[in-house]
Parts: sequence; structure tokens; C-alpha cells
Amino acid sequence: MTTASDSATAAASGANATERFKSDKLVGVEGTPPERVSTLAREVLEAVHETIRKHKVTYDEYNALKAWLISVGEDGEWPLFLDVWVEHVVEEVATEHREGNKGTIEGPYYVPDAPEQGASGAVPMRDDEPGTPLTWTGKVTSTHGSALAGAKVELWHADADGYYSQFAPNLPEWNLRASFTTDADGNFEIRTVRPAPYQIPTDGACGKLISAAGWHAWRPAHLHVKVSAPGHELLTAQLYFPGDEHNDDDIASAVKPELMLAPKPAPGGETIEYGFVLDPA
Repeated sequence: MTTASDSATAAASGANATERFKSDKLVGVEGTPPERVSTLAREVLEAVHETIRKHKVTYDEYNALKAWLISVGEDGEWPLFLDVWVEHVVEEVATEHREGNKGTIEGPYYVPDAPEQGASGAVPMRDDEPGTPLTWTGKVTSTHGSALAGAKVELWHADADGYYSQFAPNLPEWNLRASFTTDADGNFEIRTVRPAPYQIPTDGACGKLISAAGWHAWRPAHLHVKVSAPGHELLTAQLYFPGDEHNDDDIASAVKPELMLAPKPAPGGETIEYGFVLDPA
């Protein structure tokens, strides 16, 4: 089987993530009060200034920082950098009011409009897709306990080599990406394969930071989901598997105990039961 690892690079993946962000999410500061922009910008800069003073940053270190910031842009890795090291705090603040399921970061590799598979079906995958077959059943309800018929469950995850379709070469366009719509009782069934742990790209600017700091680049195995229904808040989450050695030191700091799955052996693979409770909008 030809895999994305045959020719994938951080720069190519980063460029794809940057272009996707520009097309799907890029917004300006129009509508944000100038005083709000001023406060946030000033306090971020003040934090940088305090770090420089506290640690007596040298000109060599400062110039190394400038060179690295330039390379982050050249490699297209700003979405990766911000989603790995910053987004988890933005998500924490944005969802602290919620009563339903916990969420976590979206990450840089979401693509809208994945193929629709109804209330029960398999995600698109290659005939020889590596990984243990996994059947996931669940139900979407409101915080009041009522079933949400017609709720949308979007699923995407990396392949066994840690690559996402549309961000790495040699993968079918919608590989391991699909959308499902709950039935009249709010139920859904998804058939996919169990994902594997993987390292974020390390041959670009983010990898240079990881190496220089002596960090690791690993993310635990996870399934990405977005769950939505009319009149309810969008839920974005990642679901994790017990026993993964990087659940406790995820490079993206995105793991939460509430997002841990409980897979069970089944004929020909594994099964999980995991549903969602959505807050009213």
C-alpha cells in the first residue's frame, strides 16, 4: 500500500493547513472594539517583555527567535503551532459554561462537508486500511434528556501512520472522514478503524522548537468529532483510548478524563458506546 509517509513533509502539510484556514475561518478584527484589541495586544507584549527581562534574553537568542518566527510562516505552520500550544486554553475559556459533554481542541486538520453516511455506516477508507476495526454506537440528547433526531456527527482521524487525508499526499480525498445524521431516536452507529498514536510534523519549524526544547512530539490516539443540532451549541471534541502512554503528556494538552473511551472486544474488532449531550444555544 502506498502511504502518505512516502513523500509527506511538514511544509506541505503546513501549507495545506494554512490555506484551509484562510478559506474556512480567516476573519479580521472588524467589529472588535479598539479598546479590546489594545488590551489584548498590550498584555501579550507585556508578557513577552517580562520574559525577556526575567531571563535576561540575549541578542543572539532574540535573533534566533526572529529567524524561527520567519520559518514558522515560511513552513505554513502557524495553524499547527497555535492549535498545538495555544488552542487548548482558548477552548477552556470558551466552553467553561457548558453543562453537557466536555469538548476539546479542533486542531488544524478539520475539513467541512465530509461524505454523509446516514445514521449508520462506515467511514470512507482504503480496502487495505490498517488498524483494528472499530464500531461506535451512541446517542445525541439535549441537557434535558430529550433525543435529538437529525443531529450531525462529523468524524475524522489520522491513519495508522499519523497522516490526515487532504493534508498529506497519496491518500484518498475523504479517507477516514465522514458525517452521520442521527435517527428519530437520536442514535448513530459508525464503523471505522482504531487510530494510532502519532507525532506532529517534526521536519519543519515546530519540530525545531520541539528539538531545541527537548520536548517530545507525540499525540495519543484519538478520534476527532463535531456534533451539532439546530437550537444547540456546537460541540467539538477528541476521544481518547485508555492505556495510551501519552494520555498524560499530550503535546497539545488536549486530553481530558471525561473524553476517555471504553473499548470492548468484539468479533473482528472492537466496539465502543459513547454518546453526546448538547447544551442549548
